[in-house]
Amino acid sequence: MDDLIRRIAALKKEKNAIVLAHTYTRAEVQDIADVVGDSFELAVRAAGSSAEIIVLAGVRFMGETAAILTPGRTVLLPVADADCPLADMITSDQVRHLKAQYPGAAVACYVNSSVEVKALSDVCVTSSSAVRIVRNLPQRQVLFVPDQNLGSWVAEQVPEKEIILHSGFCPVHHQIKPDDVRDARKLFPGAVVLMHPECTKETRAEADHILSTGGMVALVKEKKHTRYIIVTESGITHTLRRHDPAAEFIELSAPMLYCQNMKKITLETILRALDEGETVVTVASDIAERARYALSRMLELNR
Repeated sequence: MDDLIRRIAALKKEKNAIVLAHTYTRAEVQDIADVVGDSFELAVRAAGSSAEIIVLAGVRFMGETAAILTPGRTVLLPVADADCPLADMITSDQVRHLKAQYPGAAVACYVNSSVEVKALSDVCVTSSSAVRIVRNLPQRQVLFVPDQNLGSWVAEQVPEKEIILHSGFCPVHHQIKPDDVRDARKLFPGAVVLMHPECTKETRAEADHILSTGGMVALVKEKKHTRYIIVTESGITHTLRRHDPAAEFIELSAPMLYCQNMKKITLETILRALDEGETVVTVASDIAERARYALSRMLELNR
């Protein structure tokens, strides 16, 4: 592993490259990354980077987002088939159909979606920015696609808006049941439950804090608690331990909270991406231009 790390570091320096890694990736991938964050932070850091090559250690929609926000630079996806099942639960045709049904509504598109869907949207959102962005939209009626669970969470936080939901969901978060959380509380009394808003409404009722992964990191940095039950993909516990090594982080059962696509990314795939220039993320210029508008509004409306 040490040899892999040295070779990656040398190639980054030689090619003016950076590695952006999501908090759901493997621990060793996070450890060699220049930036570790949630999808919003990775989008912001990609847009603000001066690197000639950006290696996006994440799933396809993240690579597409980085490519759209960094025209003229090279974005590499270490694993070409690292897809997001949630992103595949909405198509551009479905968005067109919804827009025809609700012609006056704004389309707020979760960043976990294809570039074609983003191109038909008024604004993109992430789990950390969705509430603020939807609240700042001028339209009262909002089509929220594709995640029904995140959308229902936004609707609870912004009751003055009419939120129309699509039926998509993250398979990892959607399967978590309220009893899973209750059982963990019994085993670890006094633990603070941090939960991602992609969980169902019934499960969210068992949380102490509903937070994006970036929000979880921010809370743990405050070091106000010593024991946490983490209800999101297991990769984040490595991130959290780095920010508070003295705290205890309890995961629900590992198979339940394991994103197979995120875990496809390894040091070997990152090295190959840097060494061989694979796989370059490309987005057709007309689609990229329209999707860039929705992503740019995401950055603007989150202020």
